[in-house]
Amino acid sequence: MTRAVALRLGVFAGALALAFAAAFAIGSAVDPIAAADPAPPAGMADMGGAHGGGHSESSGQLPGLAVSDAGYTFAPESTFFTANSKTVLRFTIKGPDGKPVTSYTPTHEKDLHLIVVRRDLSGFHHIHPTRDAGGTWSIPFTFTAGGTWRLYADFQPAGFDRTLTLGTDVNVSGLYISVPLNEPASSYSVHEYDVTLAGTPVAGKESELTFRVSSGGKPVTDLQPYLGAFGHLVSLRSGDLAYLHNHPAQHAEAGMKGGPEIKFGTTFPTAGTYRLFLDFQHAGAVHTAEFTVQVGGDGKPIVPPTVVPSDPSHEETPHGH
Repeated sequence: MTRAVALRLGVFAGALALAFAAAFAIGSAVDPIAAADPAPPAGMADMGGAHGGGHSESSGQLPGLAVSDAGYTFAPESTFFTANSKTVLRFTIKGPDGKPVTSYTPTHEKDLHLIVVRRDLSGFHHIHPTRDAGGTWSIPFTFTAGGTWRLYADFQPAGFDRTLTLGTDVNVSGLYISVPLNEPASSYSVHEYDVTLAGTPVAGKESELTFRVSSGGKPVTDLQPYLGAFGHLVSLRSGDLAYLHNHPAQHAEAGMKGGPEIKFGTTFPTAGTYRLFLDFQHAGAVHTAEFTVQVGGDGKPIVPPTVVPSDPSHEETPHGH
């Protein structure tokens, strides 16, 4: 090799190394997860899981965006499944010592709440697996369509001072047809129930949301307690699927009757589109009403829609019983 050729090769290798270094620096600066999780506005109300947690002090992330937080890790046994095939979801929550957590503080009557939803925000399920002595959680489940699904584990380890919401994706093979997000609306019909939503959601502050349940044109006044309240609300931010903090306004004991109104305090961290899933129980069955809410910075009231969205094909699903 001539000296001139060697010199040219050395210059090329040096330039290539500089290019890779620059690309790495740019990639580190523009982290896709961080970019999808903008910093909350100053003075923002507390964020956390639906059972009273706060936004992660250790990672700065909003709940549900990270698989690990405060030394705890959500560890599924498998992340590959087949659509419309019965399977068993198995996972552990690993503690700071790397071992499965076996002791929890119940939140809303359960040691752990598992939320399963496809990344286009369709196919929502709120279920409650069982735990064996070794700390492995399991529950029978069937993914109804192909695509990427998001799993959330919402729990509080015994002796820990807050709830944690950890999230991870799993892959489901099979036919994938994207389901467009419903337009914002204040009414939803599921089975024989009509649910309306009122409130003035505003980004960065706690907003009161009021759901009203009716059936056959008459208000439902004998709602049954579900997970310690007359309703359970999960709110997800469209795009990154951050998991929002929802406070039920009224605690409910067994034997109490509620309705027709169910109230929550909810903090929307940023302006944008959110999907709200309300579980309520009546006549021994749990039903889920779904709402799309557009949140701005000025607190515009939710207005009635011209058409009431409904899901007549929504099948009864076991909610962790």
